[in-house]
Amino acid sequence: MRDDQPAPAHRPGWTPRDPTLPATPPPRAGHPRRARRSRPRRVLRALLRTALLGALLLAAGFVAGYLLVDIPPANATATAQSNVYLYRDGTQIVRDGEVNRENVRLAHIPLTVQQAVLAAEDRDFSSARAVDPKAMVRAAWNTLTGKGRQSGSTITQQYVKNYYLGQEQTVTRKVKEFFIAIKLNREKTKDEILEGYLNTSYFGRNAYGIQAAARAYYGKEAAELDTAEGAYLASLLNAPSAYDVATHPENLPRALARWNYVLDGMVKERWLSRADRATAVFPTPQTARPATGLSGQRGYIVQAVEEYLTSHGVLDENTLAGGGFRITTTLEKDKQDALVTAVDEKVMSRLDPARNPVDRYVRVGGAAIEPSTGRVVAMYGGVDYTRQYVNNATRRDYQVGSTFKPFVLTAAIEHTSLTQDGEPITPNTYYDGADKRPVQGWHGALYAPANEDDASYGDITVRTATDSSVNTVYAQMAVDVGPARVKETAVALGLPARTPDLNGSPSIALGPATASALDMAEAYATLANHGRHGTYTLVERVTRDGQDLNLPSSGTRQAVSRVAADTTTHVLRSVVESGTGTAALAAGRPAAGKTGTAEDDKAAWFAGYTPDLATVVTVMGQDPDTGEQKPLYGALGQNRINGGGTPAEIWGHFTREALAGTEAREFELELGAGAEEWLEPLDPPQPDGPGDPDGPAGEGREGREGREGREDQDEPEEEQLGQAGPKGPRQPRLPEAAQQPQAPQLPQTPQVPQSAHPAHPAHPEKERPRPETVQPEQQPPPPETETPDQQVPRSEPAAQPEQQLPRQ
Repeated sequence: MRDDQPAPAHRPGWTPRDPTLPATPPPRAGHPRRARRSRPRRVLRALLRTALLGALLLAAGFVAGYLLVDIPPANATATAQSNVYLYRDGTQIVRDGEVNRENVRLAHIPLTVQQAVLAAEDRDFSSARAVDPKAMVRAAWNTLTGKGRQSGSTITQQYVKNYYLGQEQTVTRKVKEFFIAIKLNREKTKDEILEGYLNTSYFGRNAYGIQAAARAYYGKEAAELDTAEGAYLASLLNAPSAYDVATHPENLPRALARWNYVLDGMVKERWLSRADRATAVFPTPQTARPATGLSGQRGYIVQAVEEYLTSHGVLDENTLAGGGFRITTTLEKDKQDALVTAVDEKVMSRLDPARNPVDRYVRVGGAAIEPSTGRVVAMYGGVDYTRQYVNNATRRDYQVGSTFKPFVLTAAIEHTSLTQDGEPITPNTYYDGADKRPVQGWHGALYAPANEDDASYGDITVRTATDSSVNTVYAQMAVDVGPARVKETAVALGLPARTPDLNGSPSIALGPATASALDMAEAYATLANHGRHGTYTLVERVTRDGQDLNLPSSGTRQAVSRVAADTTTHVLRSVVESGTGTAALAAGRPAAGKTGTAEDDKAAWFAGYTPDLATVVTVMGQDPDTGEQKPLYGALGQNRINGGGTPAEIWGHFTREALAGTEAREFELELGAGAEEWLEPLDPPQPDGPGDPDGPAGEGREGREGREGREDQDEPEEEQLGQAGPKGPRQPRLPEAAQQPQAPQLPQTPQVPQSAHPAHPAHPEKERPRPETVQPEQQPPPPETETPDQQVPRSEPAAQPEQQLPRQ
């Protein structure tokens, strides 16, 4: 183009390149700027494709599930089978399978009862859909995160589970339940579903449906139920055994809380006025009337086994009630028969209610555990399951009294506790046994427990305080150890952490806690097993249709050190040999044990063990008409029922027969420092005061004193050491007489001098050699010239089994 020629016109949208600027190369593949723009788009498209594919799969799965899952016929629970209960050797105990069910029309169920059920289980039932996905997701999350197993099911889903499916916790069952509930909601009205639910739900006491429940709990027709009764029955749907206050009186606080929750829900939904809510009174259910096939001990065994299986998550109550299970227990028939025989001979055959009205109050409970395995081998629940529904072996509403004191000693040895003066606590540490002496070193309210019959002692060792069950010594020792540590040790040995009145104050030592006989047997079995604890087991095997169910692990762990457990055992042997538990000598075997008495003699206990068997026996007082706890003064023709009397006699008789034919074994003990030394004065101080001069003091007041001591007493943040008393503790030392050939002189007065303890020879029981495994350095040499003629009897006379014993 020449310079005089005109420039061509520009094309629209095009701008000629400035020749003075460098050319810009076209973008290459993979250029960073383009990659930055394209990567988020690719990710977004991938997510959209995944979401779309997931939605399509869910839709396809929903359609397929809806088409493939049909509403099935009624399940086996609707026509429940029998459960068979067996002894460990396969001998049948009982076949339980009578189903109590009667359907009623919804119109015959009061509206307030229907609303109470809705308030308890599904308040949006009338307006909500058949399934609640949000609730199901929330329940699944809570279950996975350890907040407890939850179902998230609506009433429609629960009805499907009860009537059409089963109670197994599987994904397959939940999927079927989901689709059947949707279909059922299309085919039936809300009223039809609610009617079916009320007629198929399990309320406990073998009662299926609201009609059977009304009769089982209140002896009336469903149509006659009032609002308060309906709210209680609605509470049972959550967990029948957890809220039946007749079966377990200790359930009352939980039952009241659940009952209040239901009524408050009714107010919130405007189904109940605030005025009617304010006047509602808890409707205590009547005593259960079990089937006659469960008479004698059979019903108690079935009840205990059911509680074991449901509380350990092996089966839920609905599934178990559905039947078809073959349950082999750990109970041994010969030992079970021996326990029943012992109670019959020592108690039942001696009762005469016609001549002695107090005999009507007598109740007996007991449990025996094999220490090495944790198996429950025998259980006594009461006179007859058809006459008394509550199981005396598992109930938790009577104080255990001084049978708790060994746990204080175990805690002291386990934690190498010291007195406030810095002296180690051993069986030979001296404490002031004065009556009503205030404990020292406690930062709560003043606590000064009384000894039995207000008896006072001088300075006595822990060993003698255990033999004589001196309250003031053990209350002070609990402070020295730390009440929280005492509680921790008791739980480690086997007591449930939620045991009622297992408090954290000095009164814990005196046994206000209301553990069951089975709980105490488990704890004492741990002591017998050298501190190794294995959670008790009552079930050996469970099968259904030939398939075995998984049972809880029965592994053991070292709960407390062997030295702590064995030192306690060593001290408890003295209780049996020369203390308050001499009636247990009837067993004819080496034994260790402790007596206990509840407040106002409402219960007496003996807890003891041999190397092969740990057994706890309790005799309780209860009015058969009102259920009120009653003192046992005058029962069985005795002034008092104490732990060293009838309970120890039952224990001795049972242990002798249960272990008949087996070789008697000695305890193999590893003792703590100083445990073998006997440092009591030659003539220990006798209790003075208004108490019984012929017997040692006991623990009859621990219930009342325990409650007084607990008032306004909170555990301090940092536990402080207590002190042994005004005179201060003295470190035990070997008397000089033990190193000299001549016999020591008798002290002129029974009171121990304040400055030093007089020398004295070993006590009679210390002269009987025991093949116990003791460290050589812990055994001081006996005096060379000591003879049996020089021995001085213990101040606590040994009571014979046939004699009336004073309280411990």
